[in-house]
Amino acid sequence: MISERQRLQKVLSQAGVCSRRRAEELMRQGRVLLNGRPASPGDQGDPLRDRILVDGELVSPPAEELTVLLHKPRGVHSTCFDPRGRRTVLDLLPAELAEGQGLHPVGRLDCDSRGALLLSNNGALTLALTHPRFSHRKSYRIWVSGHPSSAVLQQWRHGVLLDGRPTRSADVRELQQDAEHSQLELVMREGRNRQIRRVAEQLGHPVRDLLRVSIGPVQLGDLPSGQWRRLHPDEQAALKAVTLAASRQESKQH
Repeated sequence: MISERQRLQKVLSQAGVCSRRRAEELMRQGRVLLNGRPASPGDQGDPLRDRILVDGELVSPPAEELTVLLHKPRGVHSTCFDPRGRRTVLDLLPAELAEGQGLHPVGRLDCDSRGALLLSNNGALTLALTHPRFSHRKSYRIWVSGHPSSAVLQQWRHGVLLDGRPTRSADVRELQQDAEHSQLELVMREGRNRQIRRVAEQLGHPVRDLLRVSIGPVQLGDLPSGQWRRLHPDEQAALKAVTLAASRQESKQH
């Protein structure tokens, strides 16, 4: 439980509402109220003592810290709410998890992609796994059109100019081919918007299927599509270590 006043962006993150960066955006848009007045990023609050509203919904701390792994299918959106009524990842969870726990996606998989997606109400974990400066690993199996040459794969490994700046180095290797497609294994340490699809398109080999198989120490394994599970104790311990390391790194930078 949060027992003292902290910056509102941290309060909203710990309550599982959104990331700290997103919280600042919501405050600038006037969508966060603190005790009846519009909040700003410098404000502090405590959901046990203050009335904090986001889009009219009261913010309260989660009952317990919770993180689950979901095998997101294609056609499902990595968000808690879709204004157009489309299916979201929370629709795949039982009501007792989807409602009142503050679970939110840790990062994103675009609608057409599938595989491992963590949902958590732990704001510190979300920051540790999603902020670019912490460089955590994510692994993918992708099918692309055609047969990328060694030179193309090497270019992908070293980085491709995207939005005016190069992507970080990545591990890329070919796993198999059929007559028209190639399957690649890809390990990345960043995740810009639709990065894999945009890089593959730019290199002339559009993605036909994208499966995320791991997020940091958490492996998708044989979890069926559309199903979820709680984390194993060793995964929980590994993610706690990731969070603590990120917290120490953040403290040094401040």
